[in-house]
Amino acid sequence: MTRLITHRLILRGPKSTDLEDLFAIFSNPDAMAYWSTAPHEHRDVTQERLDKMVADFADKPTYFIFERAGRAVGMGGMFSEGDLGYILHPDYWRQGLATEAIRAVIDHVWTTTDYPQLQAGLDPRNAGSKALLTRLGFVQTGFKANTHCINDIWSDSIYMTLPRPESLPN
Repeated sequence: MTRLITHRLILRGPKSTDLEDLFAIFSNPDAMAYWSTAPHEHRDVTQERLDKMVADFADKPTYFIFERAGRAVGMGGMFSEGDLGYILHPDYWRQGLATEAIRAVIDHVWTTTDYPQLQAGLDPRNAGSKALLTRLGFVQTGFKANTHCINDIWSDSIYMTLPRPESLPN
């Protein structure tokens, strides 16, 4: 099984025992403020997502659980070909953990795929996520208005891209 180790995290495939930790993330309004769905009100919604992650990881290990001290504190990686996404429980924000995790994911993706670039879409109000991606070398390449409607509130999206390093073959 694919597993990435950073200074403070283990990035691993999802397990059925991650349900409670993931529900703590997906039911948290702060964590979900810029996500493309409303906070999960019931564990069964999180369970469906977890089941899909478990099935997908077996075929394509590029979307990881971020584990710290035995708990799932976030998750992220390539949720579709070349598309990067991530989420972290607010208790772990502003500690550099998301940057650490996503840097490891990017290195893994460059060495295991031939993607010419990576892209990420995010809500322009999410200054922390935009700063993280900028630190990692992403540049803004697009904008689209009214891309998500959550609880009758529309949000926009900006798109950021990271080209494959020239030193790595396609």
